[in-house]
Amino acid sequence: MNDFSELEAELKKLRPRPTSPDLAARIEVSLAQEAAGRGTATAGVLPKQRRFRLNWIALGLGLAAAATFLVLARMNVDRPSKSTGLALLTPAPITPAAKEVADTLVPSAMTQVVYDRKDEGLHFAEGTDEPVRRLRSKKRETMQWNNPKTGASLRVSYPTEEVTLVPVSGQ
Repeated sequence: MNDFSELEAELKKLRPRPTSPDLAARIEVSLAQEAAGRGTATAGVLPKQRRFRLNWIALGLGLAAAATFLVLARMNVDRPSKSTGLALLTPAPITPAAKEVADTLVPSAMTQVVYDRKDEGLHFAEGTDEPVRRLRSKKRETMQWNNPKTGASLRVSYPTEEVTLVPVSGQ
């Protein structure tokens, strides 16, 4: 224990060294320059350097939205068209140029706009043991007739609903 008490006594005798006059002069000059506004701040917060950082959440959400769009677009593209082959194979009638145009209405256009399509799931049709998928489509059909002689036209538009039964193959 004697060693510690001697060490403690020596430590108590130690005193800090006096400052040099040169240090005091440099501090005074530095303070005077800062007061005049010509000096630079030595203890300030430096601005952060801007670096490019990739926002992973925004990138992930964007890719998810793009994938969803592509999946939905693919589903709409894969549907078969419901056009009948008869109209595609039958050529348009050729009218002779010498024939005079009749004063009657001639069909000129027909459009079908599907505005709702539902998949009603699997059903068992009457009299069958195998299931069928029932698809319900709501459309607006517009038919137009023109009179070539007078230029008059008639347009009729009406709603329709179509139910299609698609057979489901069992495995």
